[in-house]
Amino acid sequence: MSGHKGTPGTVKERAELALNDEFLRNAVKFTTERLRGGKKKASAEHGNWDEWRERGRQIRLHTIAHLDYYLNLFADNARANGVNVHFAETSADAVKIALEIAQRKQAKTVVKSKSMVTEELHLNHALEEIGVEAIETDLGEYIIQLAGETPSHIIIPAIHKNRYQIADLLSKDAGETLAPDTSILAGFVRKKLREKFLEADIGMTGCNFAIAETGSMVLFENEGNARMVTTVPKTQITLMGMERIIPSWTDLEVMATLLPRSATGQKLTVYMSGITGPRRDVDGDGPEEMHIIIVDNGRSLQLGDPEFQELLNCIRCGACLNACPVYRHIGGHAYGGTYSGPIGAVLTPALQKNVAEWDDIANASSLCGACYEACPVKIPLHDMLVSLRRRKVESGHGNAIEAIGMKGFAAVMGGSGRMKGILKLGKLGQKLVVRGGEIRTKLGPLKGWNSYRVTPSLPKQTFREGWKTLEEELRHGIQELDPAVQQRMEAIVKARKTGGGHGHG
Repeated sequence: MSGHKGTPGTVKERAELALNDEFLRNAVKFTTERLRGGKKKASAEHGNWDEWRERGRQIRLHTIAHLDYYLNLFADNARANGVNVHFAETSADAVKIALEIAQRKQAKTVVKSKSMVTEELHLNHALEEIGVEAIETDLGEYIIQLAGETPSHIIIPAIHKNRYQIADLLSKDAGETLAPDTSILAGFVRKKLREKFLEADIGMTGCNFAIAETGSMVLFENEGNARMVTTVPKTQITLMGMERIIPSWTDLEVMATLLPRSATGQKLTVYMSGITGPRRDVDGDGPEEMHIIIVDNGRSLQLGDPEFQELLNCIRCGACLNACPVYRHIGGHAYGGTYSGPIGAVLTPALQKNVAEWDDIANASSLCGACYEACPVKIPLHDMLVSLRRRKVESGHGNAIEAIGMKGFAAVMGGSGRMKGILKLGKLGQKLVVRGGEIRTKLGPLKGWNSYRVTPSLPKQTFREGWKTLEEELRHGIQELDPAVQQRMEAIVKARKTGGGHGHG
């Protein structure tokens, strides 16, 4: 599996690097816990949160079930508004369309608002290859662009960096030393980007939601940079995953309630922009020409698949990343693809239809179900991860040693006599490695586990072995309580029933 430049090729190897990076672990843990706490508070204050989750789920289920209808309706209405709508089946098609627009406009610079789809397409590199400068204008995206990295979180791209690291990056960009003060650093970026907005030939955005009934697109943001990207340059290009559509503005109310609360704990994002076509004669600003590139790139492969169609319900809030105990320890780059966390562990192999290449990423999960509980549209990601693991084995890419081990486990558990025999052998065999009631050896299957924790030794007496003694005690009856103890307990129960207190011994 291909990882990031300069990193090992498997998720296990990349996770090993992350686990040994104490700063990264602390930074990711701190921010995800803050986001998780914000979501919990915001959803509790909202009240009937699970009812809204179900409303969001039903909207997404309905839309994806009728995706062809709503996509055609959106495209027809957008074109009626003066928008150039393009459909791209593959990532190469999408990149080709974007580059052709840039070349036709003889563009020198493109300013971009945050877009995971452009990251998925590696569009910045493609633009650079034809001599077009692509400038990220979201603060987090700008920081990791300077660092030559990719986003490690869907919502907060630079979650793995602190203000001192950011100050070093921005100081090199500024040509002078900048203090590690957030207001100073943000002020420098704001001043520099304003010049870029004014110079840019093209503004490029992603799309949070597309409204089918009017052919409009909606952007959620907190910094105002997307407003600049969509109003100052004369040409606008929006890249949109084909599933990012909802039927109506009424449905947007539900999504505008669920997404910010799930993502950052906000009741609303600072800016929510609805864009319906290019600039009109009566408008004070806006692009003269607008293009929307609707990207498939493997998404349609999930349609009709009972195990993975709900994957297209995702609204990219990042809540599953913040809830995932694995992501909180290893961060986003360990996943090796554009999308990280539980959603990335499913989305990457599903979109690429390549279990052989991406099989190990599905194993980067505890299957605890925290992602499902956090998801605002109830996507069963934990079930999908199990399905991916099953498909991996069915396609012939399973681990041979693991298969032998599971067959052995099934044989042992298939008979109580065999299980008793194995336990007796285990008690004898463990004497070679048990020290102080713990097994710390790092041999064989214990190597991975004992690298970070210890294995408790088998007990001298198992529950099944102890049951015979317990059964005899029950048969002979439980010894009656001492009269004084019995009297005191009855008084406590009586006091509780009458509300007279709990009693004290």
